[in-house]
Amino acid sequence: MEKFILGIESSCDDTSAAVISNTKILANVTANQDIHREFGGVVPELASRAHQQNIVPVVDAALKKSGISSNQLSAIAFTSGPGLMGSLLVGTSFAKSMAMALNIPLIEVNHMQAHILAHFIENEGMETPPFPFLCLTVSGGHTQIVKVNDHFEYVLLGETIDDAAGEAFDKAAKIMGLPYPGGPLIDKYAQLGDSSKFSFNKPRMDEYNFSFSGLKTSILYYLQKEVKTNPNFVEENLNDLCASIQRTIMEILFDKLEKASADTGIKHIAIAGGVSANSALRKGLKERENILGWKPYIPSFEFCTDNGAMIAVSGYFKFLKQNFSEIDVLAQARKKLNAE
Repeated sequence: MEKFILGIESSCDDTSAAVISNTKILANVTANQDIHREFGGVVPELASRAHQQNIVPVVDAALKKSGISSNQLSAIAFTSGPGLMGSLLVGTSFAKSMAMALNIPLIEVNHMQAHILAHFIENEGMETPPFPFLCLTVSGGHTQIVKVNDHFEYVLLGETIDDAAGEAFDKAAKIMGLPYPGGPLIDKYAQLGDSSKFSFNKPRMDEYNFSFSGLKTSILYYLQKEVKTNPNFVEENLNDLCASIQRTIMEILFDKLEKASADTGIKHIAIAGGVSANSALRKGLKERENILGWKPYIPSFEFCTDNGAMIAVSGYFKFLKQNFSEIDVLAQARKKLNAE
């Protein structure tokens, strides 16, 4: 039977709403917040205020684009965490109110689970990974290797003990004087540079865990030293610096992912999260299909960053299990991967 799910995402600085019919997207609308560029990063208070301004028109636009009326909705799914508390509260409060008004089920969704489940959105050109598979989830706030046994059964194999890979990209860009968000700019300039030109320290971590704080420090100290003798060092070597920084981050990610694949024997490998849009990560995963016999699963660009569609499809699978939330459900800024 056809189920129409409205998904609402408001964990950080993107207000997004999507309507799906089972796993097929009918509409996916996102409002971005460019104001944060002026401050070099997301300002939580500004983000929550912008969500308050955007959520009604975004949900309205998604419903109109889908051709589905609110009375036809089967349930409302929303991000309950992890994320910025002020931002989460906007989406949580709106979802609760709308579900109560329509007298339909309310479904809370774990943001990190949703990134993984984005692979199950019905979309041309995207294959659905079979269980079990490994998923490298990489974003500005998280870096994790997850063994996915079922839609809602996960084993967290490893994660960052400090900073995430996405944050390392943005902080490295900031050190070089690039505007926020810097990750996409590093990717852009890296394609024009020599990735072997510069070397930076890589941390030694046990098992499948990551660390990126030392890499940021290594980049900072190296550039400070070079700029003392040549004030134009960054500008003159920007492409090569970006390429070298990106290569180093990719080596850190793939070293751990290769170890996890070898130890578990799993060769179905997926990527998810904002950094999964990075060209070097996507290229590296495809290269290992021939080298290591991996079967890669790479999301469409629209499902890499935070979006309502991944929340809606997660809500659909929870709907099938009748896994509904009570009206007193709370937003949680810190929420573990396995937490419902």
